[in-house]
Amino acid sequence: MEWKLDDNRPIWIQLQEQLTRKILAGWYHAGEKLPSVRDLATEAGVNPNTMQRALAALDSAGLTVTNRTMGRTVTEDQIILEGMRASLAEGIIEQFFDSAAELGYTKEQAMELLKRRES
Repeated sequence: MEWKLDDNRPIWIQLQEQLTRKILAGWYHAGEKLPSVRDLATEAGVNPNTMQRALAALDSAGLTVTNRTMGRTVTEDQIILEGMRASLAEGIIEQFFDSAAELGYTKEQAMELLKRRES
């Protein structure tokens, strides 16, 4: 997954969102050690302090755990991981229905579009 950053929102928030998606999509697995702050910052093309702020937010959310001797790992708490995965998916679905409504579709028509896409 490529890092996509824009100037419309704080970079650290965009990094946090993208790291969250990477974790929930399985790029990094439960219990897996994340690359160092410096390595992630270099990969994303940002200042290490900015990446550190994003990672600290992941720690606060419970998605990652930092241990002074082992570094930062993805939580092994499946309840947290599944809850965040469901929340992210619900947000994507809500955005879809909002966008469809802006185009003049009712919820039922939008559902029909999804059903057609599925087959």
